[in-house]
Amino acid sequence: MGTQQEKDELYAMDISGAVWESAPGGPEDERVEIAHLPGGAVAMRNSKDPDTVLRYTAAEWRAFVLGVRDGEFDLRS
Repeated sequence: MGTQQEKDELYAMDISGAVWESAPGGPEDERVEIAHLPGGAVAMRNSKDPDTVLRYTAAEWRAFVLGVRDGEFDLRS
């Protein structure tokens, strides 16, 4: 997916002004939040732990979204 240089640049990026989005929920609900970054990259965090942020290159995010759409992450009972 992303090269090490791409990942290094992504994690060096200042995202303090990022606009976080999530599914609707109350302030006590735990949610996944994402922020769209320059170049198609995406940052992801847990609403209950906003200081821990994962960052994905555009290619990594695209592969993840396509996998979700294809059912690769469906829960098995």
